[in-house]
Amino acid sequence: METPCPNISAMTLLPDSGLSLAAEFPEPTHEQWQGLVEGVLRKTGRNVSGTDAEDALSTTIEDGLTTRPLYTAADDPGDGGLPGFAPFTRGGTPSGPTPSGWDVRQRHARTDAARTNEAVLEDLANGTTSLWLAVGETGVPVSALGDALDGVYLDLAPVALDAGDEFPAAAAELLRLFDERDVARDAARGTLGADPLGRLARTGDETPGLQAAAAELAQLCHREYPGLRALVVDALPYHEAGGSAAQELGCSLAAGVAALRDLDAAGLPFEAACAQLEFRYAATADQFLTIAKLRAARRLWARVAEVGGAGPAGAAQRQHAVTSSVMMTRRDPWVNMLRTTVASLAAGVGGADAVTVLPFDHTLGLPDSFARRIARNTSTILIEESHLGRVIDPAGGSWYVERLTDDLAHAAWAWFQEIERAGGQRAALRDGLVATRLAATWEARSEKLARRREPVTGVSEFPQLAEVPVVRDTPPPAPAGGLPTVHRDDAFEALRSRSDAHLASTGARPRVLLAALGPAAAHTARVTFASNLFQSGGIEPVHDPVTIDATTAADALTASGAAIACLCSSDPLYAEQAEEVAAALKSAGATRVYLAGRPGEQRETFTRAGVDEFVAAGDDAVAVLSAALDHLGVAR
Repeated sequence: METPCPNISAMTLLPDSGLSLAAEFPEPTHEQWQGLVEGVLRKTGRNVSGTDAEDALSTTIEDGLTTRPLYTAADDPGDGGLPGFAPFTRGGTPSGPTPSGWDVRQRHARTDAARTNEAVLEDLANGTTSLWLAVGETGVPVSALGDALDGVYLDLAPVALDAGDEFPAAAAELLRLFDERDVARDAARGTLGADPLGRLARTGDETPGLQAAAAELAQLCHREYPGLRALVVDALPYHEAGGSAAQELGCSLAAGVAALRDLDAAGLPFEAACAQLEFRYAATADQFLTIAKLRAARRLWARVAEVGGAGPAGAAQRQHAVTSSVMMTRRDPWVNMLRTTVASLAAGVGGADAVTVLPFDHTLGLPDSFARRIARNTSTILIEESHLGRVIDPAGGSWYVERLTDDLAHAAWAWFQEIERAGGQRAALRDGLVATRLAATWEARSEKLARRREPVTGVSEFPQLAEVPVVRDTPPPAPAGGLPTVHRDDAFEALRSRSDAHLASTGARPRVLLAALGPAAAHTARVTFASNLFQSGGIEPVHDPVTIDATTAADALTASGAAIACLCSSDPLYAEQAEEVAAALKSAGATRVYLAGRPGEQRETFTRAGVDEFVAAGDDAVAVLSAALDHLGVAR
C-alpha cells in the first residue's frame, strides 16, 4: 500500500476548516506588485512609478481598447448573468450549444454536383454534423442541389444555404427536397441563407425583391418549419474588408436591426422575427478577442431583443463562427492549420452554436480531401479529446475576458449607434460610411503588418523561399463590387509574386549577400534578422563565406551572384570594420549596401563609406523590400 504524500495528508482541506492552501503566505497587494514592476523597468532605464509603471506594460489594440498586464476582481463588470439567461453573455442555452459540443459545419463550394456529393458524404461519415453549401453563381447550380445532397439524410444533417441573390430559388428547391424525401416539416433543420444586406455589402448592388422574398421565407418558416431559420446576418463581409472586432459587431447589430424592421413591416411578430435570424462571425487566432467578441455579440443582441420586447426564445442569439480568411496565408499554408486550431478553440470557448473550420488551403483554391479531413478533425479533437464541449463558458469568470467582453461591447454599441444615426446599415453601406471606416482600420493595421509589428509566420517571419507551392482547383469567382476583401499577407504576397515571376523569366531569384563581420557570436542575431527580412520579399540571402572582411568582401560578392549586400554584425565590430568593408563592396560592384541595425552617431561615417540604407526592427519592411526589388530590376 502506497504511503500518502505527507504534505497532502497534513493539510486540512474540508470546506469548513477555514484554512486556505495559501494560508501561510501573506496576501500581496496591487501596490506591491506595481513596486516590483517599477524595479524591473528601472533596469531598462524607465523611471516610472505606480499606475504609470503598469501602463507601461499595457498594450493598445484596435477600437481603442487596452489590455493590461494584470487583472483583479475590480475589473469584473459583474453583469454576465448565467448561461441560458439574459443577457446571454455566458451562452444562449443553459447546457451549451448541444450536449456533445458545437455543430461541426463544413463548407462546400464546388460547382460540380457529383464531386460535391462525394465530398459531402465523406464529411458526414467522418465527423461533420451539418453542411454549408454554396449554391448558384458561387457553387452548385440550384437545379443540381438534389444531386449534391443525394444520399444525405436531411432530417439528421442540417443544411445551411449560401446562395447570394439566388436564395429564393435555392430555398424553394431545398424545401421541395424535404417534401420529396418525406422529411417532416417539424424535423427539418438548417438555414435558408437569405441575406439581402450581406449581398449589398459584398456587391454594392441591391437586387429588387430580395427583401420581400426574405420576409416571405421567414413567415413560411415561422408557420410551418420551426427548425429552420430563413435569414443570415453575415458579419464576414465587414471582417474580410479589414474591420475590427467592434466594427464587425456593430455592423452585425445594425444589419440585424434592419432585418427585424423588414420582417416587422411584413407583419411577422417581433419575437418570431428574432428567431428567424442566425448571425455569422469570424473567429481569428487572437483567441481572447474572439472569445470576447462572441460573448459580447450575445449580450448586445439580447439588449436589442429586450428593447423590442422579445422573450428568451428570441433574445438568445444563434451564432455560426467561421475561421477567418483574412488570417490565412498563401505562402507556407500548412501554418494555417495552427491558426484555424486556435480560432476554432476560441469559437467553441466563446459559445458559438456552429463552427466552420476553413481548410488550410482555402486561399489557394478548392480544398482537397486531406484539407477537409484536417478541418473537420480540428473540431472533433477539441470536442472529443479536449472535451471543450463539456464545459459551459469556460472563459467565464476570467477577469481579463470579462473586462475585454465589456469593453468590446461598449465600443461595438457606440459604432452601432453611429450607424443608426446615419440612417441604418443600408444607408451606411450606400453612402460609404461603413467602407470608409473599415478602410481606415485596415490602413492602420497594414502599417503594423508592413513594419512586422504584427508578424505573419511563414510570410513576414521565417519565410521559406524553397517551399513547394500548393496547387488547388480554381474556385468560382467570389462576389465583388462592394466592400473589398483583404488578407494579412497581401503586401508581402505582392513582393513574393514579383520574385516568382523573376525566377520564372531568368531562372534565378534576386539575391543579397549577407556580409557577416566577425565570429558567429557577434553576427548571428543580425544575420537571422536580415535573412528573414529579405526572404519575406522574395530576395534570396547568400551567407557564404560565413564571415568576411575588407580583403575578402570583393570575392564574396562576386561568388554570390548578388548585386546588393547587407552588413551584419555587432555594434562594436561595425565601428571597427564596417567602413572598410562597405567601401570594398562598393568598389567590387555592389549597387546597394545595407547595414542591419541602427548606426547612431556613426551614420554619416558609414554613409560616406558606401552604406546606402540602414534596416532594423520596426522599419517599414514592405517599403524597404519593394525599393530593393525595384533597384534590382525586378518587374512589378
